Amino acid sequence: MTPDPFLEAARKAIAGGPEVLRQAVGDLPAEGLNGRAANPEDTNTIAVLATHALHSTRVLLTMAAGLPPAARDRAGEFAATADGPEPLLAVIDGLAAECADLLACCEGIDWSAARTRRRDDGSISEMTAAEALLFAVTHLRGHADEAALTRHLWRAQH
Repeated sequence: MTPDPFLEAARKAIAGGPEVLRQAVGDLPAEGLNGRAANPEDTNTIAVLATHALHSTRVLLTMAAGLPPAARDRAGEFAATADGPEPLLAVIDGLAAECADLLACCEGIDWSAARTRRRDDGSISEMTAAEALLFAVTHLRGHADEAALTRHLWRAQH
């Protein structure tokens, strides 16, 4: 069977997200992982960005694959903290492995298939499998890049 070029492109893009997040976490102390480089009301910490980005990716890939909803504590994602890099790197690696497994479940998917999921607020999100996959890619990469920039800002200030 010929590999799906759409899925292969998404797989490569998603695989790069955890690597950017790992680099953002790097060897930063807890202060750097939990600190806000700018206005606290408008920014998130590296710990929050890494946690939220990969949990969201898992939810969206589950949706793309047409599987039952992944367990999630969205509010907890935005309250995430890290005592140091090791626990956060373990979260990144664990969720990245789950996301890779979910991408494998997307083999042979009808990308036009309708998908729905209930959001935390009770509303229904509707999109095609293709839209869920693209949303997973763009959301992950956006937050990963934001975490990398946050690291640069924090390093410049300390």
